Amino acid sequence: MQTEIYLDTNATSPVLPAAAAAAMAAMQDGFGNPSSSHATGLRARALRESVRASAGRVVGAGEGRLMFNSGATEGIQTAVLSALCAVRERRARGEACGDIVLIGATEHKAVPESLAHWNRLLGTGLELRVLPVDGDGRHRLDVLRALAPRAALVCTMAANNETGVVSDLRGIEAVLRDTGSDALWLVDCVQALGKLPLDLAASRIDYAPFSGHKLYAPKGIGMLYVRRGAPYTPLMCGGGQEDGQRSGTENMAGIAALGAVFSALERGDTFRDGAALLACRARLVAALEAALPGIVFNAPMAQSLPTTINFSVPDVASATLLDLFDAAGMRVSAGSACSAGKAGSSYVLDAMGVPAWRSAAAVRLSFGALFDDASLDLACERIARCGAALAAPMPMPMPGAEPAMDGVIDSAMLVPADAARDWLAVHPEALVIDVRDLREHSVASTGTGGGAVRLHGHAVRNVPLACVADHAPQWLGVAAPLLFVCRSGARSARAAQALRALGHPGAWSLVGGFALAI
Repeated sequence: MQTEIYLDTNATSPVLPAAAAAAMAAMQDGFGNPSSSHATGLRARALRESVRASAGRVVGAGEGRLMFNSGATEGIQTAVLSALCAVRERRARGEACGDIVLIGATEHKAVPESLAHWNRLLGTGLELRVLPVDGDGRHRLDVLRALAPRAALVCTMAANNETGVVSDLRGIEAVLRDTGSDALWLVDCVQALGKLPLDLAASRIDYAPFSGHKLYAPKGIGMLYVRRGAPYTPLMCGGGQEDGQRSGTENMAGIAALGAVFSALERGDTFRDGAALLACRARLVAALEAALPGIVFNAPMAQSLPTTINFSVPDVASATLLDLFDAAGMRVSAGSACSAGKAGSSYVLDAMGVPAWRSAAAVRLSFGALFDDASLDLACERIARCGAALAAPMPMPMPGAEPAMDGVIDSAMLVPADAARDWLAVHPEALVIDVRDLREHSVASTGTGGGAVRLHGHAVRNVPLACVADHAPQWLGVAAPLLFVCRSGARSARAAQALRALGHPGAWSLVGGFALAI
């Protein structure tokens, strides 16, 4: 199978080998509970505090607090709870307090949804106002200036996860200072870690959540920065861990892994620097422009992270591009992974005033600071292959020719992905049929010069799902089993069900398709 090129690091990243090794060491050798007073516990506590110190140096925490937690969503919840509880307490003391919350229009959905949840539960009755952005995706400072005196809390991002647009944090801070606003300030720093210089203690930022899995640490570990003197209410209470600020036995494996990433950032010998990342992006942009005529980039490169490219292609749906790239072994997305299952346009691009067709057809390509030259070369080659496939004439199937699902899938016609190799060994005469469209099949060929698509060494022929009905008569005349495959198993299940309904007892579908078979 072809080498996978992972270009979706804004959703998550692979784990740095040194981080994986540190996590394993923490689980096997340094497994102590940092709350224990014996030597094993003391060693665990020392590890935790050394990671905290390293993290503090990287983000410039100064005298602010850094608390380990499960990730950015928990950090956002904690910050929101702390801010809204502070509002309620100030009101109870008869102190003046803002009556609105300003939420950046392009914030990750975790922020407005957390605010709506806690605002309702706490009964604070704050008005949740959207802080609009301009056509470049940056917050409207004129609107902020007009509303800042009424704000109890302002929520913005350091960098956007869909477009990579970097916020003008200095401009926001200047407005808050100039207007005399006493609003608390929450800044989502998830996409900034390791990509932008951070000096939190030198800023007015009150709360900054981070998530390890966006920068080569495992999922399930993160941290929250709280400025010294900022109000704080624990979300998690119980055992008193983290000095009572976040109860629950610490995830020492995750903390150790996160520590390895921070150590690498401090040493500066592991990740590509900013200039190298910009050079990578420039090559990918050139490859996309050459392969996809009419391509439009949805965010200004000069004001975006060097690791993120968001684009649209006229008359080409994002689903078409995603399937094509995926077939070529390149993993990209149509936006936030948290919203991947929801159809429709991008709310981030809509907020920027991007034309509707571009918002609905947008594709995000994001790479990490470990992206090497070999992967870059291969990605550019495959982008060219995708462009060639997209430009090639494609026969249009008759409308309604695709077989529909009829009821529940019969488990008897399913071949589990982990059993595919053995199944093909037992059925060497089987016909393996890829029901993806011709473009997807063509870019899935192995090697830079092309070649036949194969599944565990078995030749795979292409019959798009829309053409299955035309081929059914010839398949019904042979006794050989038919194994239908596609990217995820959805289209192949429809094909297998249709053949079984027509009377072929040996029609099968590969569960999970090529996505799991590899």
